[in-house]
Amino acid sequence: MNKTLQVIKYLFADLFSAASAWTLFYIYRKIYIEPEKFHKPIPVTFDERFYWGLLFIPAFWILIYYLTGVYKHIYRKSRLKEVGQTLLFSIIGVLIIFFTLLLDDEVVSYRNYYQSILVLLGLHFGLTASLRFILSSITNYRIHNRVIGFNTLLVGSNENALKLYNEMESQEKSSGNKFVGFIHIDNKNGFSSELIKHIKHLGELSDLKRIIKEENIEEVIIAIESSEHDNINKIVNELDYQGVIIKVIPDMYDILSGSVKMTSIFGAPLIVISREIMPMWEQSVKRLFDVVVSLFVLIVFSWVYVILAIAVKLTSKGPVFYSHERIGWHGMPFYIHKFRSMYIDAEKAGPALSSKNDPRITPLGLFLRKVRLDEFPQFYNVLIGDMSIVGPRPERQFFIDQIVVKAPHYKHLHKVRPGITSWGQVKYGYAENVDEMIARLKYDIIYIENMSFGVDLKILIYTCLIVIQGRGK
Repeated sequence: MNKTLQVIKYLFADLFSAASAWTLFYIYRKIYIEPEKFHKPIPVTFDERFYWGLLFIPAFWILIYYLTGVYKHIYRKSRLKEVGQTLLFSIIGVLIIFFTLLLDDEVVSYRNYYQSILVLLGLHFGLTASLRFILSSITNYRIHNRVIGFNTLLVGSNENALKLYNEMESQEKSSGNKFVGFIHIDNKNGFSSELIKHIKHLGELSDLKRIIKEENIEEVIIAIESSEHDNINKIVNELDYQGVIIKVIPDMYDILSGSVKMTSIFGAPLIVISREIMPMWEQSVKRLFDVVVSLFVLIVFSWVYVILAIAVKLTSKGPVFYSHERIGWHGMPFYIHKFRSMYIDAEKAGPALSSKNDPRITPLGLFLRKVRLDEFPQFYNVLIGDMSIVGPRPERQFFIDQIVVKAPHYKHLHKVRPGITSWGQVKYGYAENVDEMIARLKYDIIYIENMSFGVDLKILIYTCLIVIQGRGK
């Protein structure tokens, strides 16, 4: 499967739909709306306003679709759900276009406004939904007929694994799972001698990450026995940050308790373990907020950056900025940027956390830390996607290795982008030792489990109070 090509197809279809809808709407206004206003026929001529619209309006629609995750999981689309989402986004987008571009038009009556909204909505939704439906139908046909599929790893080797494999392979219409092999949970053979006749045995549970990488696994189905259920948490933790869809075969309790959601008429009933902490639309709002605020700060407060840079340079020897590797989203390293608040060679004896009366901190650095201005350059990290404005503070691998010895659950912080500020940061400020890092950890875990845009705003308000009152440490 070529996911990039499929995304390009959707992009071209959406661009074509948006451009065509705008063109047809423009013609409609020339033929039906403007003659009412001027009491005479109006020739259909394409003026400067039309061409500006033809340039920016399709780009506006693509931005909406990108931010709301339309092009994510491009091969896993429900046609009915996609039609509903397209209608919702079309209504929102058309209202934005109307209030920004069309509301100031002179019209004979308000009836013309309603006509304009309905016509533009009908044209845009009709064209977009139709082309997407065609693309999704072609994709579904290819999946059902096993032309394309998702590389799938079966975790388990006993009766449940064998039954699930036989059930899914005997389906008249495929669910899209292309089994590349299975792994054992322990050294018991179970039904593996029968299973190995159909798919390869790829290894043990300890080989899971290597297998996912080597075999380009997209989906993992956990089909273990009741006696092996103690391993589920271990398996799921091993699959964290691997970028795969995780499914588990349910027992009768799961079915009766409503844990099993029907996702396909033809597929086997499975529990999908969702790794999404926030709904896609809220993730998009959070990311859009990050980008808009970062651009605003970097542009409007550029003079502050200049003043602080000069102050840092004049008050102590060394570079203006301090850049150092941190571990971020999905455990990936990145370079964080700050205004330097310590003397050069502050860590010549090795990595060390700052303390209350740390002699390594410059007088200016002490002030910058109290009002959090040393963090200002991190808005660039936010803009390029390494960080978010609100999220757990990123740490160095050196200290992470010490933290996980006492608190293995620390790695859950890597589920989200690290932030400039966080609930833990508001409560503790800069941690002075590993024990304080661990104490701060529980607040960051609670934040992750309750993430929402509203919670982010509350944390930002408290952060602003700390900055204004100079209570940072």
